[in-house]
Amino acid sequence: MKAIVLIIISYFVGSISFAWIIAKLHGVDLRAIGSGNLGATNLSRACGKKWAYICFFLDVLKGFIPAIAAKQLLNISDSPSAHVLAVWLAVGIAAILGHIFPFYLKFKGGKGVATSFGVALGIWPYYTIPSVIVFALWAVIVLIWRYISLASVIAAAVFPVVMIIFTMTYDNWNFNVLWPLILMAVILCSLVIFLHRDNIKRLIDGTEHKVLQKKDTD
Repeated sequence: MKAIVLIIISYFVGSISFAWIIAKLHGVDLRAIGSGNLGATNLSRACGKKWAYICFFLDVLKGFIPAIAAKQLLNISDSPSAHVLAVWLAVGIAAILGHIFPFYLKFKGGKGVATSFGVALGIWPYYTIPSVIVFALWAVIVLIWRYISLASVIAAAVFPVVMIIFTMTYDNWNFNVLWPLILMAVILCSLVIFLHRDNIKRLIDGTEHKVLQKKDTD
C-alpha cells in the first residue's frame, strides 16, 4: 500500500510542468512556441537560457526526490532483491510518465530527459553511475555539435549499453537481480528516442535548432 501511494504521489510530482508554469508567468503559451514541447529547450526559445537552466534543474529534482524518498520510506537496503528494485523503479517511472503525460495538459508534456536523469541519480548506484557517464557524453555532444536533441537521443541509446557493461563487469552487480532495471532502461530510453522523432527528422533535414550560439541571448 505504501508503494502504491508513493507511485501516485510521484506521478503528480512529475506532472508539475515547470516549463509551462514559467512560460505562463511570462505571458507565453509554450505549446504555441517552437516545437510546442513543454521542456527546457523550448522554454529557452520563449523565455531565455536563464529560465531554461532553472527549468532543467527543477525537472531533474522532480525525478530525483521521488526516487530518494522511495528508498528511505520503503527501507530499501544496499543489496535489494529484483522485486524491491522493480518497486523502487516504479516510483521513478511514475515521475517520468507524469512529466511526459501530465493529466491537466491533455497528457502532452515534455520528453522526459531531465526527469529521467533525476530518477537515475536517485537510484544509487545501479543507475547513478551509468547516468553520470552518459551525462558527460551528453555534455560533450552539446558542446561540439550544439544540438540538445542529438545529445539526448545518443545518450538514451548509450545508457542501457553502459548499464549492461557494468552488470557484466562488476562482480556485485548480478544480472538476476538487476534485470528489471536493465529491461526498463531499454524501454524508457526507447520511449525517449521515440519522443524525439520530430527532432531526428529536423536533424536529418538540417533544420534543427542549435544552442549555445551567439544569437541565443536571454
